[in-house]
Amino acid sequence: MRTPIIAGNWKLNKTPHEAIELVTELKREVSDVEGVDIVVCPVAVALTDVNDVVRDSNIELGAQNLFWEDAGAFTGEMSGPIIKAAGCKYVIIGHSERRQYFGETNETVNKRIRAALNSGLIPIVCVGESLEEREGDQTFDVVRDHVTGALSGFTADEVAAMVIAYEPVWAIGTGKTATPDQAQEVHQYIRGLLKELYNEEVSGAVRLQYGGSVKPDNIEELIAQPDIDGALVGGASLKSDSFAGIVKGAISKVTG
Repeated sequence: MRTPIIAGNWKLNKTPHEAIELVTELKREVSDVEGVDIVVCPVAVALTDVNDVVRDSNIELGAQNLFWEDAGAFTGEMSGPIIKAAGCKYVIIGHSERRQYFGETNETVNKRIRAALNSGLIPIVCVGESLEEREGDQTFDVVRDHVTGALSGFTADEVAAMVIAYEPVWAIGTGKTATPDQAQEVHQYIRGLLKELYNEEVSGAVRLQYGGSVKPDNIEELIAQPDIDGALVGGASLKSDSFAGIVKGAISKVTG
């Protein structure tokens, strides 16, 4: 059985001091949770502070992005070795906001994934369609393009260790959520695509997250779907009680 994974993407929120306060509260609220991988992804300047709090707890640390070179004249970037040294286990790659505002492409996503793996980080690879693309019946075409482009050149073993987050862009921060059936349909498609590109073992191993206005009151219904293994949470991860509620809701995947 795939272990559920709930990751909080704090985006551009929380100073280091605020991040410490948030993760300290969260650590207390989820201390007894077992069977669910819990990840928080603060802003880069708060990584080491948050790592000091979560060390030796059941919460893992993730970064929101990384550059594909290990070092050099790349002002403003964070490399895999630096992120790893800050205590990270995971890194979000190819989020729709990175594509929208910072020119991310399938090619740069692919290079970032390689850099993450080379540094011993687990990539959380984001894919998903816009509202216009969904309304134009292009959802599967866009998701196929994102998945195949991002994973091009990687071996079956490399892909099996990754996490893929399906985030319909129209549901991110809008309050709109894909219905469980809509989310499951795309997750099922991604799993079938992984089988097509690699094999059944890889398809069954990769954890697929849903992202898009996930809240404590909809997580159980979403994660009950057979191909949804967790959530990449935005706004609801900025308050310890709501994020803890999502984490605890994911336990239902383990307990049935």
